[in-house]
Amino acid sequence: MSDPKIIVLDDDPTGSQTVHGCLLLMQWDVPTLVEGLSDVSPIVFILTNTRAMTPDRADAVTREVCRNLKGAIAQAQITDFLIVSRSDSTLRGHYPIETDAIADELGSFDAHFLTPAFFEGGRLTLDSIHYLYVNGHRTPVHETEFARDSVFGYHHSYLPAYVEEKTQGRIPASQVERFVLADVRAGVLDRLLHLAGNQCGVVDAETQADLDQFAKDVRQAASQGKRFLFRSAASLLTALANLPPQPTSPQSMGDYTRNQKPGAVVVGSHVKKTTEQLNRLLQAPGIVPVEVEVARLLEDSATQRQNLLQSLLARVQEAYHQGQTPVIFTSRQEITFADVQTRLDFGVAVSQLLMDIVRGLPADLGFLISKGGITSNDVLSDGLALRTARLLGQILPGVSMVCTPANHPQFPNLPVVLFPGNVGDADAVAEAYLRLSRQKHGDLG
Repeated sequence: MSDPKIIVLDDDPTGSQTVHGCLLLMQWDVPTLVEGLSDVSPIVFILTNTRAMTPDRADAVTREVCRNLKGAIAQAQITDFLIVSRSDSTLRGHYPIETDAIADELGSFDAHFLTPAFFEGGRLTLDSIHYLYVNGHRTPVHETEFARDSVFGYHHSYLPAYVEEKTQGRIPASQVERFVLADVRAGVLDRLLHLAGNQCGVVDAETQADLDQFAKDVRQAASQGKRFLFRSAASLLTALANLPPQPTSPQSMGDYTRNQKPGAVVVGSHVKKTTEQLNRLLQAPGIVPVEVEVARLLEDSATQRQNLLQSLLARVQEAYHQGQTPVIFTSRQEITFADVQTRLDFGVAVSQLLMDIVRGLPADLGFLISKGGITSNDVLSDGLALRTARLLGQILPGVSMVCTPANHPQFPNLPVVLFPGNVGDADAVAEAYLRLSRQKHGDLG
């Protein structure tokens, strides 16, 4: 029996950070979905961007995607598939809203699994406790800045307790099936075959080989009629898709830079790691900082916004025409808001300004680096107005690169790096820039 098609609903555009050669879909009308499902790659990504939405909107979008998927799956004559709700490896996102919506629209599932391990980003799960490596130290995720997120905060690294917290007790921790490391390595096929009723399970993984073994058992159980849903980070997708190595090496991604021209970098993420990486990037040769003072957007005036935009674009053009790469970044100060909706609305206003800057970039730009998951989604779907994009592969571990189509009206064949906010060491963004501009790491100084 052939392997199932892996259909990924990605809540931001960075979940493809461990695979290559597949399509990313920025739209989910039935014809676009059929195109993705019919593609030769075993995996397809639907970029919903729901992490940037309110809970109600995330629910509605997920349901819309699933309803369209029903028709597309029938048209593409797909008989065997697995659904993955790809989300953040630091446990931020609309869980269980999205998995509940998928189960309602595409069920019934025998089980849904939380598999947040993401090895390229230093995240692993042991004894059902999810850890991040922070400055070389294995740290329970609830002790990190991500657990204090003002929208998606939580109090538990022990995944059964996290499930109980997020489902508000609907799924008690005691009823969560635990697949600990010894289980996974010994094989869990028999247990998978006995799951039913959308049972919640949490899965340990310390290395990619652990998820490879788990995925092998999942595929075998699926071939025997079991239906599974996953709330997962990216590393499980590597195992499920079972792809060969990417054809273009990370070190050679500079081959895609158009006419060896300077590029541009857009930084929207505000996590601590991004700020560290930004500070390091600004020390690299050929870089010009262009700070966006987002507090000015609080002055609700169309004229002031237009003046800010024109000032920023003038600085970008000046840097570029001097043969330098502008780094457009939002100011780092924290702004407090009265409620979550106000914060989300302000985020939309900031993103709209950044996308106006993207649309105003020089037409012969060599490359574009987008830092931050939500920012990257907006760059693809709004700034570049893409319907689909082909994933080239990774320029760094966990960092994807796509290329715009040859018939793009403004930026044909433009390489675009999708850089998650919380991935890489302090030099990582600078390293991606150096590779695309064909400079050596030693040039960082």
